[in-house]
Amino acid sequence: MFSSTAIRVRRSPMPVIAVSLLLCACGEMAKLPEAQGFGPDPKLPAPVKTLVPTVNIAPARPWPEGRMPVAAAGTTVRLFADRLDHPRWVYVLPNGDVLVAETNAPDRPLRKELLGIKGWVMGLVMKRAGAAVPSANRITLLRDANGDGAAELRSVFLENLNSPFGMALVGDELFIANSDALVKVPYKTGDTQASGPVSKVADLPGGPLNHHWTKGLVASADGSRLYVSVGSNSNVAEHGMQFEVGRAAIWEFDRASGSGRVFASGLRNPVGMAWQGDTLWTAVNERDELGSDLVPDYMTSVREGAFYGWPYSYYGQNVDTRPEPPRPDLVASAIKPDYALGNHTASLGLASAQGNTLGGPFAASGMFVGQHGSWNRRPASGYKVIYVPFTGAQPSGPPVDVLTGFLDGEGKALGRPVGVAIDRKGALLVADDVGNVIWRVEGRR
Repeated sequence: MFSSTAIRVRRSPMPVIAVSLLLCACGEMAKLPEAQGFGPDPKLPAPVKTLVPTVNIAPARPWPEGRMPVAAAGTTVRLFADRLDHPRWVYVLPNGDVLVAETNAPDRPLRKELLGIKGWVMGLVMKRAGAAVPSANRITLLRDANGDGAAELRSVFLENLNSPFGMALVGDELFIANSDALVKVPYKTGDTQASGPVSKVADLPGGPLNHHWTKGLVASADGSRLYVSVGSNSNVAEHGMQFEVGRAAIWEFDRASGSGRVFASGLRNPVGMAWQGDTLWTAVNERDELGSDLVPDYMTSVREGAFYGWPYSYYGQNVDTRPEPPRPDLVASAIKPDYALGNHTASLGLASAQGNTLGGPFAASGMFVGQHGSWNRRPASGYKVIYVPFTGAQPSGPPVDVLTGFLDGEGKALGRPVGVAIDRKGALLVADDVGNVIWRVEGRR
């Protein structure tokens, strides 16, 4: 269904000074206050083009003994589970059990070849950020057996997967979005491990490049349809659009037949998805290398058949001159997103606040967002969990910090937040893939 075209790239040695420039690349800085990159109408200055991209990754390490993130006023945070292996995504089952995707990028030989020395340098950068660990390819089940807010029971629910990410239970079937396929296993309430074999539902865009490999997954309210978020194979189609077939899109699959179609496109890297009423929303990571003040990541409602600009324009119809050839016809149809989430914040996790019991400003009509943290902005942005309030069907007002402290005063990261979910008691679960833990935020009693 999906294929990638192999291209041979002749790589030439790069002087050590050039590698150092890529690693440091510290001349360009943000000129706008960080707050101007949030909201329905973010400030969009002129692009800044530099000889080498801004690289400002926060070196990351696990939490020292006795340290933990800082919870918002009126809430507390505690450790729900630790000693995990790069936990990226969480899913709460109806009985309260929590599934954790312990996962990382699959082998991507063509990516290494196409990116060459730049890819090698970025690999070093990601290693400093705690992102270059092998994938455990596992889903672990956690259970708070005595109701104290921490998991006493853990079990390997399913292993030997292929960089699993999104999960969704429909009836007695658990669906899982691997990096290259939508699969399913049988499930009955109380299972601590999968009770049947893995079967494939549909292929997903994967292949030897698979630049943005994570695949989010949600089901429709009636369970008849499954939605899978698929990121682009590049920053701005620099390898050519032949590598982008079926990518930078949200797919809709018929659960019974496995047949699929592109539901919405032009979304550079949609990751988390959540329902607000009967409207699907997604968090999208926008493009890099236009300066610290561009382009803001965003969350948006997802309209059937809509085009959101990538790679030809950003935040509506603001033209990006890098993709060739240009497509003014597509730019003219590009839809402006609903709400900006800050420049380069790497907003990955998205969860409806429905059912939360945190209290205070955290009403049920909003959204929680896990911001993994920037690499292409100086100073750093993200590295926290925020709440976006809604009025009716639309975001309204500035974001509220929920969980901070992932970035210390020296610009170093302690853990990095990713997936978020509301548990059965209304607390917020946060997957921390560098800390190798799941945090639990609850309202103070």
